[in-house]
Amino acid sequence: MFRLFLKGFAFAAAYLVSFGAVQAETTLKLAVGAPGSWETSIPEIGQRAGIFQKHGLKLELLQSQGGGETLQAVISGSVDIGIGTGLPGTLGAFAKGAPIRIIANECTGASEFWYVAADSKFQSLKDPDIKTMAFSTNGSSTHGLAQGLAAHFGSKAKLVATGGPVPTLTLVMSKQIDVGWTSPPLGVKEIDDKKIRLIAKGSDLPGMDNQTIRVITTNADTLKNRAADIDAFLKAYAETVEFLYSDPKALEIYAAIGKTTPEIAKRVRDEFVPKKFLLPNRTDGINAGMKEAIEFKYIPAALSADQLKELVQIRTP
Repeated sequence: MFRLFLKGFAFAAAYLVSFGAVQAETTLKLAVGAPGSWETSIPEIGQRAGIFQKHGLKLELLQSQGGGETLQAVISGSVDIGIGTGLPGTLGAFAKGAPIRIIANECTGASEFWYVAADSKFQSLKDPDIKTMAFSTNGSSTHGLAQGLAAHFGSKAKLVATGGPVPTLTLVMSKQIDVGWTSPPLGVKEIDDKKIRLIAKGSDLPGMDNQTIRVITTNADTLKNRAADIDAFLKAYAETVEFLYSDPKALEIYAAIGKTTPEIAKRVRDEFVPKKFLLPNRTDGINAGMKEAIEFKYIPAALSADQLKELVQIRTP
């Protein structure tokens, strides 16, 4: 009887520990711009792989049409963390008094590319007959990239906010937009199937490999009141980045998220998004991004050292 009691006690204790672990799991709400791309899928990949759970976190992932929409969700406090907000738009919002904080690099360098329908007459962004060129939402990284590419190639095309890659592809194929934008994996198969032609890459811009284009953000109050949760998130996020480039299982998980194949997932990773782009502690591109923000009138002048210290609070996991 005593042995049975011990077994029963051990079972109850294990149950209570397990129940306590579940109860202790903390929920963080995330707004994710351009969902389905390699870099914006990091939180979902980490959650499906059990990495965030290991750090006591449950992520509630809310999709947005782009970085501008994500930024507004963070500013309003309706989400805890924004994934993939464009740096120029973030700088502009902060300069206007928004309670926004940068807690990590999301992507340095650009995997996005611009394309035309396969039967289009356009061969280059230099073509003066191009009337319209897409980006996702105002203040997003694709907005800044589209502005930069237009200036770089001397294009006079009207820049049009078209939302995410899927509706943009529809607009291009129906001839409502001359030049569309996308983020891999969407577009890779379409190029292979000769439905579209690549016309420009975000990486065509000089110095882009060392320029931060998207960041991970939070609200100032969230950072103040939930610092421990933010730090746990960033630790799990950094572990997920390592997982992406070291474990083949990551490709299978991403293929399911991106509705593609592990083979295309590998191409996206190896051809478009090197690991160095995604290191969350990178801050070397902030100043270059600030110059772009001034050039395209997101901010009237460079932020002071004190302002940057307040805005950029990169957390080391």
